[in-house]
Amino acid sequence: MSLPDFKLLRPRTLKEATDALAEHAQEIQIVAGGTDLIPSLRQRLFEPKYVLDIRGIRELRGINSHKGAVEIGALTTLTAIEHSQFLREHYPVLTEAAKTVASPILRNMGTLGGNICLDTRCLWYNQSLTWRKGCGFCIKKDGDLCHVAPGGTKCWAAFSGDTPPALLCLDAEIEIVGPNGPRRLPLTDFYTKIGDAYKKLERNELVTRVFLPEASAGLRGNYFKLRIRGSIDYPLAGVAVAMRRTNGHVEDARIAITAVNPAPMLVRGAAEALEGKPFNEDLAAEIGELAARTAKPLTTSALTPEYRREMIRVFTKRAVLAAGSN
Repeated sequence: MSLPDFKLLRPRTLKEATDALAEHAQEIQIVAGGTDLIPSLRQRLFEPKYVLDIRGIRELRGINSHKGAVEIGALTTLTAIEHSQFLREHYPVLTEAAKTVASPILRNMGTLGGNICLDTRCLWYNQSLTWRKGCGFCIKKDGDLCHVAPGGTKCWAAFSGDTPPALLCLDAEIEIVGPNGPRRLPLTDFYTKIGDAYKKLERNELVTRVFLPEASAGLRGNYFKLRIRGSIDYPLAGVAVAMRRTNGHVEDARIAITAVNPAPMLVRGAAEALEGKPFNEDLAAEIGELAARTAKPLTTSALTPEYRREMIRVFTKRAVLAAGSN
C-alpha cells in the first residue's frame, strides 16, 4: 500500500508549526514518530494535502524537573521515558507503561505526545480501503453505520494507548498550543469518550508538554497489558495502578484502564475502596471487580468482549497486589 500524495512541511520552531496549522487546519495531519500515522495513511484512513513533521522542534523534547513538578516535552521518545532513571524512581507507573509499547525500534520512534493522541482503533476501521469498501465503511470513516453496535449512532472504536492510563493515575496535565496561545488542562478532560471524535484538540492545535505534579511523586505503580503477541501489539486491555502505603494501610491510590472503552478511564470509586484499609488479597479482588464493571469492551478487536473484561478484572487484582508489595 503506497502513501497518498501530500506536501511535507518541516517547521523548526513552535511558532512555525502553529502558523502552518492555522493556514492549513482542514487539510493537514501532524506526524511525530509516525508509528501510527504512516500505516493509517497507507490504509487511506487519512488523505491530507499537507503533513506537518514536528520532529525538528527541539523545545518539545526532554524531561525536566522544576519546583517539584516534572515537565516532559511531547516529542520525548518512549525509549527516553522507559530509561529515565528519574521517572523510574519517582513515577514508576509511567516507565512501566512506556516499556510495554510496541517494540524497541518503535519506541525509539514513538513519542509521548503521539501516544496520548493515538487514534482510536477498531476491527472494522483499521483495514485497507478495499476491505472497508467491501464492508460499506463505518461511522468513523466515510459511512453512517457502526458495525460494532449496529443501529447505533455512536462510534465505539477503542482508545489503545499504553501511557495515558499511567498518566491519569499521576494526575497529569497537558499543554496545548494553538493560534490563541497555550492552554493547559487535566489529561482526564482531554478525552471525549466518543470513538470518532476522541480528543478535545482542534485541527489548528497540538499537544506540546505533559506535566506531572509533585504530589504524585513516590506513588508505587505497575501496568499490566493484554495483547495477542508478546511485543509490537496494541493493548486489548490494559490496567495502570499507582498507590502509596503507610503502616500496611493504603494511603493514596489511583487505577486507570485502557483499550476497553473509547477513552482511557480512571476507575471511579477505587481510591475510596482502597484508602485507609489494611492491604490484602481480598481487597485487591474487590478492586478488580470494580474495574471490570468500568470496562465496556465491544467487538472492536480479535478477542471477545467477555474475555477482555475478565482480563481487566484479573490484571487489576494482579497490579494492585504488585503495587502494594513494592
